[in-house]
Amino acid sequence: MDDIKRILVVSRMTKYCAKAVHYGVSMAKKYGAELAIVHVIHDPFGIEGWNLPLPNLENDYQNILEKSRQELDEIVVNERKSGMHIDVLVREGEPTAEVVNVVKEKDIDILIMLAHEEGRLEHFLFGKSNNELVRMMPCSILLVKKEPQAAKF
Repeated sequence: MDDIKRILVVSRMTKYCAKAVHYGVSMAKKYGAELAIVHVIHDPFGIEGWNLPLPNLENDYQNILEKSRQELDEIVVNERKSGMHIDVLVREGEPTAEVVNVVKEKDIDILIMLAHEEGRLEHFLFGKSNNELVRMMPCSILLVKKEPQAAKF
């Protein structure tokens, strides 16, 4: 594994991605590799193209973009304080296509993402992107197991 020079961590829901980021940070330190984290915002409703008087949707969408970047910055703040450079990317679009684009643009050697069971809501919001990513990825993939948590009501 001496050829790991560039690592990409995929964040789908920022509050759950800390374990995958931890793996990315550990590997980047061990191999002296570059580390990037990508979070893709997917709008399944397609704000653009709707001729509806819903001005708040665009504002809400922009707020989601900004909140995602802030949450990712909070996850990596300690590593950055220690001098590690982490490239945080927030992209918009279809998740699988955007992740593949980043992998190709940055010539990524290994992709790290959470391995989890996707519920119906995630399938609607993200599509079956774990399966798609595994099949389409031009690099190696590390799936990080996250134990399921009890439902909170």
